[in-house]
Amino acid sequence: MSPPSTGYLGAGSTIRTRIALVYGGVFLVLGALLLLVVNLLVRAGTDGQKEAIVARADEVAVVEAYRIGDDVGRAAHQQMLMWSCMSLLVIACGAVVVGWWTAGRVLRPVHEMTARARRLSERDLGGRLAVRGPDDELKELGDTIDALLGRLETAFDSQRRFIANASHELRTPLATQRAALQVGLDEDCEVRQVLLDTNRHSERLLDGLLLLARGERGLAEREDVPFAEVVREEYEDAAVAEHGVVRGSRVLLRQLVRNLVANAVAHNVPGGFVDVRVAGGVLTVVNTGPVVPPDDVEGLFEPFRRGEGRDRTGPGAGLGLSIVRSVATAHGGTATAAARGADEGGGLVVTVTLPVTATRP
Repeated sequence: MSPPSTGYLGAGSTIRTRIALVYGGVFLVLGALLLLVVNLLVRAGTDGQKEAIVARADEVAVVEAYRIGDDVGRAAHQQMLMWSCMSLLVIACGAVVVGWWTAGRVLRPVHEMTARARRLSERDLGGRLAVRGPDDELKELGDTIDALLGRLETAFDSQRRFIANASHELRTPLATQRAALQVGLDEDCEVRQVLLDTNRHSERLLDGLLLLARGERGLAEREDVPFAEVVREEYEDAAVAEHGVVRGSRVLLRQLVRNLVANAVAHNVPGGFVDVRVAGGVLTVVNTGPVVPPDDVEGLFEPFRRGEGRDRTGPGAGLGLSIVRSVATAHGGTATAAARGADEGGGLVVTVTLPVTATRP
């Protein structure tokens, strides 16, 4: 949701406020110089008139005329200085208001361009700013952004086609290879099981990479998804404190929960536990396991990073938490983790926070 473009002093109005203050400040300085010059000229003119008046007085009234002239001149100067300062302040405030209004008029096309650009995403790159008006700097900026969006649209379309083609082209030979191994080799052959395990590992790695790429591309379509229901589908023992509705992809959210639970189980220890809780759009998964140094926790969200003691020939592909964070980000959420100490049994506390549209107990 884009903020209001004009009319209030808040976020997004920094440049407008700065222009208005500069406009008022410049007016104040120039007005003060103008009034200073006027006051000096008036003072000089008043002194000249006083000398002329005194010259016309007789000798007896000269002293009294000087005194009266000084009093009148002093009062006139004070009144003029006071009213000049008050007028200057009032007009300076008016200049700030005029500057604010003028800046708003000048920056209105920029606010409109910002609002349009904010509505565009990697799923709506077909839209353009289409700035109209004179061929000035703002139109040049809009045309430049439109050209950039055109290049991004081409790049994203190419990426989508590549992922679709890679998914088909890579799955087919793996499936063919698995069928050949199952048919062509006897069950008692020692190499058969090793090759089948390698084949399954390659399939899981391929599925993980495609899912990770899909999550990083964002969501093509969104629907209202009861988050607690999705969690319960993947883990029946999950504790639900509050139901929340998340706008997103049910398939990707199920994969997020599945990866979190699978990761917690795979890295557990004998006699340990896995605790899954959901409240609104917050999913928390706690498990026991090896003690993870706090400095290494963030690195677990990177692709192909495994916990201590996990090798590259194991059942995992090293993409579990990477996919979790990618899916959470695609839904406008976050995924964080914290290490549990040795006195707590080790393991991790992974928290996924997603924006919800509605909640109920």
